[in-house]
Amino acid sequence: MRRLGSVQRKMPCVFVTEVKEEPSAKREHQPFKVLATETINHKALDADIYSAVPTEKVDGTCCYVTTYKGQPYLWARLDRKPNKQAEKRFKKFLYSKENSKEFFWNVEEDFKPVPECWIPAKEIEQLDGKPVPDENGHIPGWVPVEKNNKQYCWHSSVVNYEFDIALVLKHHPDDPGLLEISAVPLSDLLEQTLELIGTNINGNPYGLGSKKHPLHLLIPHGAFHIRNLPTLKHNDLLSWFESCREGKIEGIVWHCNDGCLIKVHRHHLGLHWPIPDTFMNSKPVIINMDLNKYDYAFDSKCLFSYFSKIDNQKFSRLKDIMFDV
Repeated sequence: MRRLGSVQRKMPCVFVTEVKEEPSAKREHQPFKVLATETINHKALDADIYSAVPTEKVDGTCCYVTTYKGQPYLWARLDRKPNKQAEKRFKKFLYSKENSKEFFWNVEEDFKPVPECWIPAKEIEQLDGKPVPDENGHIPGWVPVEKNNKQYCWHSSVVNYEFDIALVLKHHPDDPGLLEISAVPLSDLLEQTLELIGTNINGNPYGLGSKKHPLHLLIPHGAFHIRNLPTLKHNDLLSWFESCREGKIEGIVWHCNDGCLIKVHRHHLGLHWPIPDTFMNSKPVIINMDLNKYDYAFDSKCLFSYFSKIDNQKFSRLKDIMFDV
């Protein structure tokens, strides 16, 4: 099976969208909704959406694995955003009735500083060797997750750089109905993007861990294929999300043959998220760590240590994994 695309830019919706002047169910204090029409987006058609691989859109925070200090590292998403003066100028441009002209950014002066180790996302547009802000006025990028950086402590909890491993959730290779948590070499994940999910990420829609004992995991983008998707019609997708067990997900991401990624979110169809019973929590999960080969005593408070103690155990649902670390 071909390797699926990585998330290095904002994904367009599979349908043309329209703005409705109603309070958003997705973002608090946003006075409008972005809803899908019944017209398929030309970007989806150009990318041959009908031959794309549909996968589950997982609700977490985006991460990236690439080299840092000569070894594979986990990187956290950090968008470079405009300073107050530039943002005010940009918003005035957006809301102007005469905004047919292109907005001019001065990347050197208009944006807040970022750490020296920050890198721009791979697929963003460049002009004269400098990254060009997207339609929201942001420059998507990444910063490496250092071991003792408190800002990214939940990212740090799922990696061990000494042994080049990461805690990954995916389907069991021999049973698509079974999930598996395993220690995967970071070198096997190089140049891939993943979603970090867990207790302290995005309100924890999958119910993992607890405040006292947080649990976080990485899921490679495209890991969960959707097997029985209906035809690409607004009403058919709406019915699928509402009535099918497999539709109890945040959304769909289509991985197209040209590397393009196309999405639809439940909110695009006027549906709520998060929901009580997610499809991810309808499957059993097995622990497959095999850390004995490292001949190393992991910190007793780390997730790797805990999972090594329950190696080969099976749980009826992901959110049933509770522990004391």
